[in-house]
Amino acid sequence: MEEVHFKNQPLIGELQVPGDKSISHRAIMLGALANGTTKVDNFLTSEDCMRTVEAFKELGVDIEVDKTLVTIKSKGYYSFQQPNQPLNMGNSGTTTRLISGILAGLPFETELIGDASLSQRPMGRVIDPLTKMGADFITSNNRMTLPLTVKGGTLKPINYHLPVDSAQVKSAILLSGLLTDGQTTVFERNQTRNHTEKMLSAFGGEVEVNNDQISIAGPQQLSGAELTVPGDASSAAFWIAAAVITPGSHILIQNVGLNQTRTGLVDVLKRMGAKISLQVTGYIGDEPIGNIEVNYSKLQPTTLESSEIPSLIDEIPLLALVATQAQGTMEINNIEELRYKETDRIETTVQILKSLGANIDSKNDTMTVNGKVNLTGGRVRTNGDHRMAMMAAIASTISDHPIEIDDVTCINISYPSFFDHFKQLLSRES
Repeated sequence: MEEVHFKNQPLIGELQVPGDKSISHRAIMLGALANGTTKVDNFLTSEDCMRTVEAFKELGVDIEVDKTLVTIKSKGYYSFQQPNQPLNMGNSGTTTRLISGILAGLPFETELIGDASLSQRPMGRVIDPLTKMGADFITSNNRMTLPLTVKGGTLKPINYHLPVDSAQVKSAILLSGLLTDGQTTVFERNQTRNHTEKMLSAFGGEVEVNNDQISIAGPQQLSGAELTVPGDASSAAFWIAAAVITPGSHILIQNVGLNQTRTGLVDVLKRMGAKISLQVTGYIGDEPIGNIEVNYSKLQPTTLESSEIPSLIDEIPLLALVATQAQGTMEINNIEELRYKETDRIETTVQILKSLGANIDSKNDTMTVNGKVNLTGGRVRTNGDHRMAMMAAIASTISDHPIEIDDVTCINISYPSFFDHFKQLLSRES
């Protein structure tokens, strides 16, 4: 149990958040698939990303991690070897779903296992398209969850319409398409994170994007590359939310990724009246990077479009927290996907915020928040979800009394330096 309380302490200063989690995962995977040496700088050495590193080591890839610099030496996917033990995915859904797309095209069987939380998350969404491509999957139950054995082999191209807005499913299919003879096409309902598509060009890969249609022709042989991972927009979101709701705050987040598929929270907060400005200062490959300046703001509710949800799906709990400080009632809808994260984030968000004194309820795919309210503090259960723990810690900046968080170690899954950065932004006397 960790007690957190930063009431009446505005966040002030400049900060650089760690490397982007989504991009770090993909950099390891594409570097392992490529022939040659790949260097990845500003890699996020969180528990989730290290699961991806360890998985490809088990597949026979030479990977060295020196602080935030990763060196990958590979002869391409033709050199991958069948692991002599199950690949432990830990808590990482990204590792599990994306690596399934690669394993589907390899000529051997691989078993994937994970922790208790990951073993409850649905894998049928990747099993379905990869089975259509020719892979076989063995599960120990009918729920399409881990443990899972992937029986790879020769794949055939498909045209696939995503039934859910999931960059993980899209990326799994595209990675399989790299290993498949012919053209594979994915159709999106709404645009999701496009880091896989953007990163492929850095490794000499080719992908065609035409509105909601993403096509990849294979097989392709990638080449080693050098790249730097931008700061994580989802990590930056915690400080954006904290600064917006904490009186007296003024922060500048530097060198953060500003990919438009990741900045949905900023767009919504600006509609609510938040004083936020973005400045693109350059590009790392095809990824825009820059600065985000945020000031404390008085807020009004807004409505969300379904097309916006993929660009802020991980930030919805933070948005609910922010909505407690807006004047009026705000509905956050079309968020059913939150029920399939590390925990049911709709119910966990409601439980946490209610325990802190918020006026919030949920029904089906909607949360309804009535503001403005003073949060009182209290004891919260995170269900081992890293984003829930960080959201609760941010709430302490506006709670009357301390917040006791049952598990903060789960924060290491995505943001090991979270509390160091929190303390860095606390105001100091001039």
